[in-house]
Formats: sequence, C-alpha cells, structure tokens
Amino acid sequence: MPKRFRLTRRFPVAMTEDGYRKLKAFAREAGLDEGEALSFLFENFTSVIDEDNLSHRLRLFNSELDARKR
Repeated sequence: MPKRFRLTRRFPVAMTEDGYRKLKAFAREAGLDEGEALSFLFENFTSVIDEDNLSHRLRLFNSELDARKR
C-alpha cells in the first residue's frame, strides 16, 4: 500500500533568489510544486547529494554568507 502524501508542516522560509529559481526549475521539471520538491529532496537527501562535495560547498556558502546578507 503506498504511503499517503500529507503536508503536515508549514514554515516560513527565506531563500536566495538563485536558490529559489533552481527550486522552481527543479519542481517544474519533476512535475511537482515547490513544497513537494522540497519534501522529495529532504526525504531522499542522502541519496541525492555528493557527500564529498557537500562539505566543500557548505564551507564556501558559510564563508560568503555575511557578505551576501549586506
């Protein structure tokens, strides 16, 4: 029996313009809305990331974060 898809949580999210554009493009290509696309990505997080690249990208993002907030 398939698992019922229920959106149980709603939360305000702040995203960069680039991040939001990529989310919208991914959702459109996958035939999902943005909430469904985020649910898919986080439910399948370990299988959709490259663990070696993740820590490097996270360090870069964090090092640029203060400058991007200005």
